[in-house]
Amino acid sequence: MDVGTHFWRNGKQIPVSEGKISVINHALHYGSGVFEGIRFYETDTTPAVFRLKEHMERLHYSASFLELKIPHSVDALCEANLELIRTNKFTSGYIRPVAFFGEKKMGLNPHGADIETVIAAWPWGKYLSDDPITVGTSPWIRIHPKSLQPDAKINGHYVNSIMSSQWAQNNKYEEALLLDYEGNISEGPGENLFIIKNGQLFTPQLGTILNGITRATIMELAEKELGISTTEKVLKPEDLLNADEAFFTGTAAEVTIIKSIDGSQIGTQENMISNKLKDLYQDVVSGRVDKYKHWLSYC
Repeated sequence: MDVGTHFWRNGKQIPVSEGKISVINHALHYGSGVFEGIRFYETDTTPAVFRLKEHMERLHYSASFLELKIPHSVDALCEANLELIRTNKFTSGYIRPVAFFGEKKMGLNPHGADIETVIAAWPWGKYLSDDPITVGTSPWIRIHPKSLQPDAKINGHYVNSIMSSQWAQNNKYEEALLLDYEGNISEGPGENLFIIKNGQLFTPQLGTILNGITRATIMELAEKELGISTTEKVLKPEDLLNADEAFFTGTAAEVTIIKSIDGSQIGTQENMISNKLKDLYQDVVSGRVDKYKHWLSYC
């Protein structure tokens, strides 16, 4: 895995060879950290990071639920991301900022442990297939909103996603779909879900899902560019089964069209609206649509 020559750690860039942590590390033992996943894209000029500020704001938001006080401002973290891409001379790829409780404390209460903030970057192509994918309904439900904070990207939450992803792979699906504690559609292991029915766009309402940045982007693009508003509502599994089209969204997954759920094909697979949104999204993130260049932070 090519991670370049440098990481960013606690305010400065360090050689990759120095990017080591102790095995007596609170986040390693208990999952007490927060993270973001961000993509940067090749454009006609320099590489550009998509919606960088929103990602750094969410990193701070997630940290607040762990009482993890990140000692770097949103603006400072934004610049650190850009500097790291420049140093590593990547043209496109993925950025992983993570803040976590580190050494000097064990036991469940992390207060007193060091606070670490680290950023890594690497080239990364498609997370899921560029073609429509098969999806299976996971036997594991999404985390309960009275147990944890579903819209925070806390490291420990993602054990729920890992188990669902492993289940999908073991059962010959390309991705999983998780239901919530009431049996309604929640999201994928690392993606939000949209369905299209009779030319209208629907997505699960907030409460048991991540308030995805790509999700918000697609909702805005659909309304402004295609004239399709999105209805956020409770969706049942049968709504997906009876949909005309369906797709996942996420920073890693971008726009990934769903072919089938639990072996049953969704719609006719013409995917006219989904493909328009998928192509439009790629044009936007690559800097080919002037009116949305404000979402890009150029390196």
